Amino acid sequence: MSQQSADMVLSSNAVFTGLSNQPEPASIAIKDNKIVAVGSDEEIKPYIGENTKIHQFHDELIMPGFHDFHLHLMDGAVTMNSADLFPARSEEEALEIIREFAESRPEAPWIIGSTWDAGYWDTQELPTRHSLDRILPDRPALLYHAEGHYVWVNSKALEIANITRHTENPPYGIIGRDENGEPNGILYEKAMDAVIRHAYDFTKEQKRELFKDFSTHAASLGITSVHDLFATESMEMLYDYELFKEFEDKEELTTRIHVWPALNGDLERAKKLRDTYQSDKLRMSGLKQFIDGVITARTAYLLEPYADQPETRGETSFPADTIKKWVVDADKEGFSIRFHAIGDGAIRLALDAYEEAQKVNGKRDSRHSVEHVEVIHPDDIPRFQELGVTVSMQPDHFAMSERGVYTDRIGPEREKYVFPIRTLQETGANLAFGTDFPIDVLDPLVQIHRAVTRIDSSGEEVWHPHERITLADALKAYTAGSAYGSFREHELGTLEAGKLADIVVLDRNLFEIPTEEIPDAKVQLTVFDGKIIFSNTGVEKKK
Repeated sequence: MSQQSADMVLSSNAVFTGLSNQPEPASIAIKDNKIVAVGSDEEIKPYIGENTKIHQFHDELIMPGFHDFHLHLMDGAVTMNSADLFPARSEEEALEIIREFAESRPEAPWIIGSTWDAGYWDTQELPTRHSLDRILPDRPALLYHAEGHYVWVNSKALEIANITRHTENPPYGIIGRDENGEPNGILYEKAMDAVIRHAYDFTKEQKRELFKDFSTHAASLGITSVHDLFATESMEMLYDYELFKEFEDKEELTTRIHVWPALNGDLERAKKLRDTYQSDKLRMSGLKQFIDGVITARTAYLLEPYADQPETRGETSFPADTIKKWVVDADKEGFSIRFHAIGDGAIRLALDAYEEAQKVNGKRDSRHSVEHVEVIHPDDIPRFQELGVTVSMQPDHFAMSERGVYTDRIGPEREKYVFPIRTLQETGANLAFGTDFPIDVLDPLVQIHRAVTRIDSSGEEVWHPHERITLADALKAYTAGSAYGSFREHELGTLEAGKLADIVVLDRNLFEIPTEEIPDAKVQLTVFDGKIIFSNTGVEKKK
């Protein structure tokens, strides 16, 4: 019987299929958008015809395409073109970065920046609008804290958003104020929305350019699937699913996009979106909401008060009863649900809501998920596996906040259960990795490196070495774990015959190098849906 000849064959001495824990020599035959065979050179020979392109990679690592389980696509695209304040080690250094950035973009109506963190500054004191006013008296500035849950703005931005001393705090938001009751330039949680709405007022053409920038960047990092999660109501104008559809219709999508709009009780809208977006490249996968904020701002919701501010334990973004009702109703309609939950109180509430849905609606394969899972009560660790809930984590997050500041907030007892990646994995729960881009950089290898080393913010100390996981498990969490978390394990996540041809080739075998070199690895080739969308090897991209 004549064998259909493949369009392309990729070969290497190091192929990590995801089906075992080590890479092995193998070749992969690809026809149209699928993998038709994986095997030895001998086994793949029948698939090679006169037009088959053969790419031999020697000892470079071939593996499934990276599948980022948690990011904010268009918000990230905006941040790619904004000022990066993470290197600043004082308020003055941050201001210098902002000043230079503003001078380089004289035509930009807003100065947008991100990832400042006063925890790393010499004073460890929050900045105010006054220092920004000195360098930007008449151009509005919006500068995100590293965790994205509060912003630093100047007087011009407050004026445009009409925030004055008389403006009341919105529900689940705080307008920072000075001793005279005047806004001080720090806006927490939903208080940010009034400013973001103005800063993110982009035209359709600007959004197209932003999306193209993101797509090119993702392809260069070997990312072939992403999950675009709801961030805030103010960014709804940025969540332009029709824009993604426009690219899909023109066959210009280079990553599979799974969208997760807001869980907010509006199930009619959710059902419409689910009916509209259901292709293998663009689909509405479920609903997402926030239960709490972040530890450093003390907006994460804890079971017991904060160690360094005993009068607060944070609060939930919506009443617990509302959250549970939304979950039960959405679960009944067959939706998967994901909750941002960082504090032990928020994580427990998320799990309680999922358990409630099982009691009311009956048990089903729902694949709900909890995002971040930073500070967990030990009693809740086994519940992920028991309830079939995915653990969605971004390992590099624990090195982004200054460790001393983070641990001061929660105290020594809770500190024992910070980012317990291995402990959760060993319960048998599904583990899925992502970046939370633009909170962190989009590069998957940064997350992989952190998961296998547990090196903290100092760059030297290891934070809970017993929570390290193996390289194979980290790669699986970034491929198969994400595929399973979105009901796509039958077509994505491993390299097997019959699966979609989403594949990445790295310039070195991660299993053979010292762990500190993992972030230095570069992508040689990215194959998406059977087509080469990025090449660093002289291999031509398909037009």
